[in-house]
Amino acid sequence: MAEKEEKFYLVRSDILPESMKKTIEAKALIERGKVESVFDAVKQVDLSRSAFYKYRDAVFPFQAMVKERMITLFFHLEDRAGTLSDLLATVAKAGGNILTIHQTIPLQGKANVTISLNTSGMTTNIETLIQQLKRMDFVDKVEILSSGA
Repeated sequence: MAEKEEKFYLVRSDILPESMKKTIEAKALIERGKVESVFDAVKQVDLSRSAFYKYRDAVFPFQAMVKERMITLFFHLEDRAGTLSDLLATVAKAGGNILTIHQTIPLQGKANVTISLNTSGMTTNIETLIQQLKRMDFVDKVEILSSGA
């Protein structure tokens, strides 16, 4: 089965549905420490928690994406010799500057890895890099956890 390629679009805020706008507002409240929980954030902006969770990993303020040039990726990997090394080499080849790496202890032959990287020097766009990473035979899952500082 062919994997569907993720694409990103720049969209004017006035045509976004209210739930997406409110999700961005709620995320900002959480990131700035203005609220103590997701529940408090969604309550303050009058948004359902289900809508927040539906859109939280899909909508980002444009300024944050451009200014910060930092992204955190989550991976679910098969536990095989050299997998982390191959993953890091692919990111480095694309020009990503790896800032942090966290790997869990493998359980049942799988490990979770979180990588934060600076994308300002990348020679490959992030969508292409993610598609390359998803095609690696030991990668079960790739997600963008966050972008920004």
